[in-house]
Amino acid sequence: MKKLKDFFPHIPKIHIDPNKIARMVTIGNRYSLLFHALLSMLLCFAIESISRHSILKSLSFFALHTWAFAYNSFLIFASLSLVYLIRRRTLGRIVISGFWLFLGTINGCILSNRVTPFGYTDLKCINDLLSMQNTNYFTAREAALVVSVVTAFLGFCIYLFFKGPKFQGERRKFLTPCLVGLCMFMVPVTTHAAQNTNILASYFANIAQGYENYGFVYGFSTSVVDRGMSKPDKYSKESVESAKAQSKKEPTAENEKPNIITVLLESFIDPTEVNYLNFSKDPIPNFRALTENYSTGYLKVPVVGAGTANTEFEILTGMSMRYFGTGEYPYKTILKQTDCESIASDLGKIGYGSHVVHNNGGNFYSRANAFSMMGFDSFTSKELMDIKEYTPLGSWPTDDILIDETIKSLDSTKNTPDFVYTITVSGHGDYPKEKVLTAPEIYVSGAEDEASNNQWEYYVNMLHNVDKFIGDLTDALEKRGEKTIVVFFGDHLPSLNLSDEDMASGNIFLTKYATWNNFGLEKKDADLAAYELLAKTTNDLGIHEGTIFTYEQNSIDKGLLDNEDYLSGLNHLQYDLLYGERYAYNGTEPYPASDLVMGVEETSIAGIYPSSFAGYVSVSGTNFTRWSKVYVNGEKVPTYYVNGSRLRVPEEYIADGDTVVVNQMGSGDSVFRSTPEYFYNDPNTQNTEMLE
Repeated sequence: MKKLKDFFPHIPKIHIDPNKIARMVTIGNRYSLLFHALLSMLLCFAIESISRHSILKSLSFFALHTWAFAYNSFLIFASLSLVYLIRRRTLGRIVISGFWLFLGTINGCILSNRVTPFGYTDLKCINDLLSMQNTNYFTAREAALVVSVVTAFLGFCIYLFFKGPKFQGERRKFLTPCLVGLCMFMVPVTTHAAQNTNILASYFANIAQGYENYGFVYGFSTSVVDRGMSKPDKYSKESVESAKAQSKKEPTAENEKPNIITVLLESFIDPTEVNYLNFSKDPIPNFRALTENYSTGYLKVPVVGAGTANTEFEILTGMSMRYFGTGEYPYKTILKQTDCESIASDLGKIGYGSHVVHNNGGNFYSRANAFSMMGFDSFTSKELMDIKEYTPLGSWPTDDILIDETIKSLDSTKNTPDFVYTITVSGHGDYPKEKVLTAPEIYVSGAEDEASNNQWEYYVNMLHNVDKFIGDLTDALEKRGEKTIVVFFGDHLPSLNLSDEDMASGNIFLTKYATWNNFGLEKKDADLAAYELLAKTTNDLGIHEGTIFTYEQNSIDKGLLDNEDYLSGLNHLQYDLLYGERYAYNGTEPYPASDLVMGVEETSIAGIYPSSFAGYVSVSGTNFTRWSKVYVNGEKVPTYYVNGSRLRVPEEYIADGDTVVVNQMGSGDSVFRSTPEYFYNDPNTQNTEMLE
C-alpha cells in the first residue's frame, strides 16, 4: 500500500459524507416511482444509442417510434419494480440497470460484425463463438476488456451488498408484492394492446428491421419468451390430414437415380448486383455460366449477414423459419430434443447414402448432433481433413479441399446413389478494412470510402476463389462419370451494410442458386424460398418422397407457393412433426436419429518408433490431421502434428506395454473418430530382455 501511495502521490483523497448519501437515498426512495420512470427512459435511450452506434439515430427512434420507445422504457420500469421486494434497493437498481446496459452493449458489439442483432438463442452459441479462432469476431483484447469490466462491476456490487445503504422505511408485506405483481401483470397486457394497435409487431420477418423499428429491449425480450413454434390455430389430426391430402401422390420414378450434391456457398452473392460497385472483370464467371445453361433463380433466405444454420435448416428439412420465434436456431433448440425428418432421411428410404462435408468445426452450430437427428449417415468436418491452405487472413480454410472430400463421400458407398451436402467457408467474414491483397485478381471500386472499398475488394476476391472451386468441382464430377446433379446456393448476403436499395433485386433477403447436371436435365428457372429448393430439385428428378417435400411439390406444380392455404398447411405439418402429436406419421416413428459416423475414411496406427527429434517418439499411421490427439492408456498426452501420416509425442508419456489410440478431436474434447487400439512394444526394452 505504501508503494502504491508513493507511486500515485497526487491522487486527491475522496471524502464521502455519509449524511449526504443518506439524504440522497431518502429522497430517491420517497420519489422512487418518478425516479424509476426517468431512469428507465435514460437506460432505454442509452441502450438504443449503443445498439445503433449513434445518439442521433437513437433520437430518430424516439421521434419516429415514440410509443415503441415508451413501451421499451416500461419493460425496464417493470424490471426495476422488483427492487421494492428487497431492502438493498440501491444495489438492486444498479444490478438491473447494469444488466440492461450489458445486454445493449453486447448487441452493439455484435452489430459491429454482423447484421442480425443479439437474441436469446445467441447465448446457446457462446461455445461456437469462442471456438472461432483467428477471426475478428472475438479478439483477445475484447475478451480482456469484457472480463475487466464485468469483474469491476461485480466487485462494486459486492461492496454495496456489504456496505451499501438499506431501505429503512416500513415494508408493506402484502401491499408491496401485490403492486409489483400488478406491474408484472401489465407487461403482457400492454404488449397485447401494443401489438393490436400496430405499435409493435408480433412477428419479425426481418429481425434486424424489427429491432430497429421496435427497440432492442422488446426485440430481445421477445426472443426470450417467443421460442420454438406456437401451436397453429385449429391444429388437429384433421388439419394435418387435410394438408397431407394436398401432397403429391405420384410415386418416385424407377429409373436410375442420380447423385444429388447440394453446396452451400458461404455469404455468396452475385456482386455485380450491388448497384454501386465496379469490377475489373466478372468475379464469378463459372457461376454465371451455370445460370445461363441450367436451372437457376433467386432464393429467399431467412437471414442476412449471419445465421447460416437457419438457411441450412430450411434447405435440408423443407421447413420455414417464419413459424419459429424471434432469433430461433432449431439446431440449438428443438433438434437437441427430437429427431427431424429431412432430405437425408427421405432419400434414405429409396436407397440413398447421405453425407455432409464441411471445412469447419463439427460441433459448430451443434451440427454433429443436428445431422444425426436429421438422419445423415456420415459427416466429414475439418477435424477429419488434412487442411493445409487458408484464406489470406488465416481465418478460414480454403474450399478447394472440399472437392476431394466430396468425391470421397461419393466413393464411400458402392452401387448406391448418394446425397452429399457440402458447406463452404472461405467467403465468411470478417472482411478487413485495411488493404490486405497487394495484387488482387479482381479490382473493385465504387464503395463510399477506402475502408469499405478494401472490404469489398477482399470479399469479392474470396468469391472469385469460391467461383474457381465451383468450376473445379463440376469438372471433377464430370470426369467421375456418374449421373449427378449439383445445386449451388448462397446462404445469405455478406455482413457489409447492404440495404434493399443497394441491390438490383431490391431485397437483401434474396441470394441466388444455380444447378449443374451431366445428364441433360431440362432447364426450369424459378424463384423460390430456401425451404422449397430441394422440393423443386427432387420434383424435377421424378423423386417424390417425404412429408414436407411432397406437400411442397404439389404446390410447385400448381403455382401456389404464395397461397395462404399452402402456407397454413406447411405451418400445421412442420408443427406436427417437431412439436405436435405426429399425426402425419400415424403413430409410427419412421425417421429416427441416425448413428452418425464422423468421416468416411478409417484412421489407423501403423507403428510407433523413435523420432529424429531427441526425446520424442513418432506415431505413424493414416489420415491424421491437426486435430489428431494421442491417448495413452486412456489419457490424452501432448501431441504434435507433423503431417497426415505422422504425429510426434514426448517419449516420457509412453512406455512398453501401453495401449495407444489416436482420436480425432472436436471442440469441448469430444471424440469424433478413433483408431483401433495399438499396443506399444518399446524396442529398447525388448533389446534389453534379449541381452538378458
